[in-house]
Amino acid sequence: MSKIIDGLYYSESHEYVKVEGDFGFIGITDYAQHELGNVVYVDMPEVDDEVTAGEDFGAVESVKAASDLMSPVSGTVVEVNEALEDEPGLINKDAFENWIIKVELSDKSELDNLMDAAAYKDMIGE
Repeated sequence: MSKIIDGLYYSESHEYVKVEGDFGFIGITDYAQHELGNVVYVDMPEVDDEVTAGEDFGAVESVKAASDLMSPVSGTVVEVNEALEDEPGLINKDAFENWIIKVELSDKSELDNLMDAAAYKDMIGE
């Protein structure tokens, strides 16, 4: 069974958002990292780049496949998780601790379009 954390927001494309104030930490879910297998590379945007809800902002590559990262929210990238540049496999160790980007949210109402933990659990059939 995949780890799913209450209080986060989830997208249909298996990204999560952890909201702290005006900021959102975006990463891929535990379910997604299990599906991908060993993550070998994470393509991330630059600080100050804009991300738009429903559009890709990078990619995660594993031994099995490459998968676009779709932003669940819109905003400005204020930080990227540089640890993933050297050790992308951190996502496999703990997908929720090892977020990919931190954004300043431009429209918090977009969070209403995302799923809560219970809805995400139903979607992945667990």
